[in-house]
Amino acid sequence: MQKKVHGCGKLSDAIAARQIPLSAATSGNGFVFVSGLPPVDWRTGELVRGDVLVQTRQSLENVKRALEEAGSSMDKVLKTTVYIANSAYFNDVNRIYAEYFPHLPPARTFVTVGSWPWEFDVEIEAIALQ
Repeated sequence: MQKKVHGCGKLSDAIAARQIPLSAATSGNGFVFVSGLPPVDWRTGELVRGDVLVQTRQSLENVKRALEEAGSSMDKVLKTTVYIANSAYFNDVNRIYAEYFPHLPPARTFVTVGSWPWEFDVEIEAIALQ
């Protein structure tokens, strides 16, 4: 098995600038693993501000971008994990999430977390076929 590391535009630069030891996505043995990606604009590396709807959309756009750079796509996602700052956002996240997975959505875990080192409310990771 050969492991490959995949970038995600300025998002990878933003991660590296903060000296966080992770890759936006890696692949190997027919699978793509996308790290938990917060609502950072992958073109600028800046944190996207806004309500949880805006943040969820940006996080999913980051997942989509990372998958595409790794030779995969949203329709090949097998499993996601949604990390959220407040479980009260469940319905709002689902509204945006359903736009990205309209048919046969992947398995998913929804986890409430205490805090992150940046100011955002949602982070999403994925496992997909390549």
